[in-house]
Amino acid sequence: MEAKEQIRTIQFRNVLETDHHKHIFSNTKKSVSLYKKSMKKAIKLIANHLENRDTPFTGTSITSIREKIDAIGLEENFEGKSLDYVLDELKAIYLNDCIHFHDPKYIAHLNCPILTPTLVAEAFISSLNSSMDTWDQSTGATFIELKLVEWTIEKLGYPQRADGIFTSGGTQSNMMGLLLARDHYIKTHYDIDPKMDGLPADASKFRVLCSEVSHFSLKKNLSLLGLGQNAVVPVAVDTDFKMNVHALKKVIQQQKDLGNIPIAIVGTAGTTDFGSIDPLTEIAAIAAENKLWFHVDAAYGGGLLISEKHQNKLAGIELSDSVTIDYHKTFYQPVSSSGFFMRDKSYVDYIKYHADYLNSKEQEDEGIPNMVKKSIQTTRRFDALKLWFTLRIIGTKGLSTYMEKAIDNALFTANLLRNRDDFELIHHPEISTIVFRYTPWKADERSFCGLNSYIRKAIFNEGKAIITSTKVYNEVFLKFTLLNPLTTPADIEEIIALIVSHGQEYSLIN
Repeated sequence: MEAKEQIRTIQFRNVLETDHHKHIFSNTKKSVSLYKKSMKKAIKLIANHLENRDTPFTGTSITSIREKIDAIGLEENFEGKSLDYVLDELKAIYLNDCIHFHDPKYIAHLNCPILTPTLVAEAFISSLNSSMDTWDQSTGATFIELKLVEWTIEKLGYPQRADGIFTSGGTQSNMMGLLLARDHYIKTHYDIDPKMDGLPADASKFRVLCSEVSHFSLKKNLSLLGLGQNAVVPVAVDTDFKMNVHALKKVIQQQKDLGNIPIAIVGTAGTTDFGSIDPLTEIAAIAAENKLWFHVDAAYGGGLLISEKHQNKLAGIELSDSVTIDYHKTFYQPVSSSGFFMRDKSYVDYIKYHADYLNSKEQEDEGIPNMVKKSIQTTRRFDALKLWFTLRIIGTKGLSTYMEKAIDNALFTANLLRNRDDFELIHHPEISTIVFRYTPWKADERSFCGLNSYIRKAIFNEGKAIITSTKVYNEVFLKFTLLNPLTTPADIEEIIALIVSHGQEYSLIN
């Protein structure tokens, strides 16, 4: 046994001492040369792919992709493959068939096309691998992120005592908002430090109110926070799918009468399905009257903050206690790039921890900005650099025009569908999402659900365009999420024609 182990150790040492591994791990002229050659090959492959693909999808099947990847043995070669081999392999198992969010006919989910400056930033982020948890791992990167946090706070209209942090996405940001809401209520109403002592017995009665079309992450997060999904109390929406404030008042009173304890209200500034924006100013007043935390989920609608034309739609967001914004939606950043913001930096105390080997109390007293105290992550990428490059190269005004074009496209689509007899549009777009369905016959003849489900699948499998579907009151509807400013009215008309064509196919086979 001992002899075998010695042989394996010698073999492994020999592998590490090869030129190939020296190039990877050591900071030498040879390793820099390998880096340049490797990146050049990767960029060439990506560029060729982007130039030659003219559809958002190829239509390949799940089975085909799974079989290609299942056929690969990850340990078939102890010394590994060459970069050329792996790039060719990647082309076959991923690149050829990947979804192209930047294609003008991709209008399905909240995936934005990404800006070229952000790709340059990504090269720095990955190649230098700064970790944003402490100053001694990030130095200048810390102040770049802080500058962008201050910039966003100013756009939000928050006071100077506000603070924020970059996060992995809207789900994490919403979790931080709910976490602070929970612990702020406990600290204010109970003689308990929730960070040290956990939850009071009454926590099972805590309730968070949000519109019935709010994001699923609220339920998911309240489950993770120990309050359970039943802590979410849905509030009815109006005909524009915005929270009904009269219903909100009634629900708050109903919950109190039941012996439950409302602790927070979540307003949505851009629901996933409809792009609807709740009446934030009115909700803020109700929250203040009832002494409830007011969190705004502006993961989708946050981009309106920089639009002179549309920023008024977010009126009242400055009155909130916390906000979620996804830069990787309406700021056209690659994933992940999101932010969480709180109107008072003292709320950080609910999540702040000190580790002597990382961010000691002495370092904080010295004024060293260790960002880990504001985050529920420890190791964290320098994602802020992508937004920095965007603002420095494109500018706020340039960036805002992309979202404004997307909203114009949504209005064009709404007018187009409204003037046709074979489509049903169920809302007026406030941002860039359209929910509708194809209705070529009378509703009392047969259901439209099978028809519209078929259309969505057929278009995806064809690959010429990608749309999605949702359910509204248990009925299947189609959905366009228009984020790409390069999408034209002609593209939209072509996709409508595809819907009609596949709808007619369905009629022939059913």
